[in-house]
Amino acid sequence: MACQPGVFKNVDTAADDTCILAFTSGTTGVPKATMHFHRDVMSICACWPGHVLRPQPDDVFIGSPPMAFTFGLGGLLLFPMTVGASTVLLEKASPEQLVDGIKEFGATVLFTAPTSYRSMAARGNDLRKTPLRRCVSAGEALPAATRALWKEATGIELIDGIGATEMLHIFISADEAHSRPGATGKPVPGYLACVVDGEGKPVPAGAIGKLAVKGPTGCRYLADERQRSYVRDGWNLTGDAYLVDADGYFFYQSRTDDMIISAGYNIASPEVEEALLLHPKVAECGVIGVPDEERGQLVKAFVVLHPGHEKIPELAKELQDFVKQTVAPYKYPRAIEFVDALPPHRDRQAAALQAAFARLILSKSHVPTFPHKR
Repeated sequence: MACQPGVFKNVDTAADDTCILAFTSGTTGVPKATMHFHRDVMSICACWPGHVLRPQPDDVFIGSPPMAFTFGLGGLLLFPMTVGASTVLLEKASPEQLVDGIKEFGATVLFTAPTSYRSMAARGNDLRKTPLRRCVSAGEALPAATRALWKEATGIELIDGIGATEMLHIFISADEAHSRPGATGKPVPGYLACVVDGEGKPVPAGAIGKLAVKGPTGCRYLADERQRSYVRDGWNLTGDAYLVDADGYFFYQSRTDDMIISAGYNIASPEVEEALLLHPKVAECGVIGVPDEERGQLVKAFVVLHPGHEKIPELAKELQDFVKQTVAPYKYPRAIEFVDALPPHRDRQAAALQAAFARLILSKSHVPTFPHKR
């Protein structure tokens, strides 16, 4: 860096020139490159941060998402820069390292995923002694049990939100004063959202359907036929199943392609996971559908226990009965497998992102060129 000149000449760009290519994580198929203009980057800085996060120039940001993901790009670079705040960039950001970093650097705003918040809650007493004041959860569904655990441990209400690489950042959220357990929130000012059926028509309050969003940002895949299914009639179909209540709060159910269909019933895995997480012996869990000749699919849960509990069939039966009493009985996991750990969500995303870049670099036919537009 010392060998480089100390001045930089700005490039004369247009608002609708491509600013970044952001890659999806590939968790639902082959990763896709999404194109975002300069005006898109400015738009996300004007929408969610100012209305929900409300950062200050003296804030110190910290978090776990890499800046190659749009969650990290906004939370650790764009949003602090917009207000003149600073950011702590950790080489590694495990839950333990995040707590240590918050203490060492006096971080006030935290960005990470629900699984990290569950782990960090064990050091709630340490965090209460720091200036931490805002905690943002995204990247995966936030269980009500995790929200309650974090509030009890730290005294801080989590700010939940859903975004997408295709939309660049968060478009449904709620600040601490307006949060509701289990709800993602309401559309961020600047965006519209609704829940629709297979024909694109809005469904009644309380009914599960496909999430549709429109606003100042939107999906532009780079040379990908999947663009036609993501954007329809000006609405972005994110691939998430949601319901909206009578008060306009949006509740995440599942990815539309991850809904478990067992014996004719539609079962959202996050709902079963949330029920399991309410049990005091469960530290983490993941729920999937597995093939079954009789029922089509079975609900199977992979469970990580808190230390000191044995992985025995009696406990599996106890967890099954607990879920039956917490949600509709037909949703209980008919198979439970105890595991030592779940695959880190961030590691799966990072591997998919690296693969996407490798494919782009190795295939000259996929290297894009953009003519300058005025």
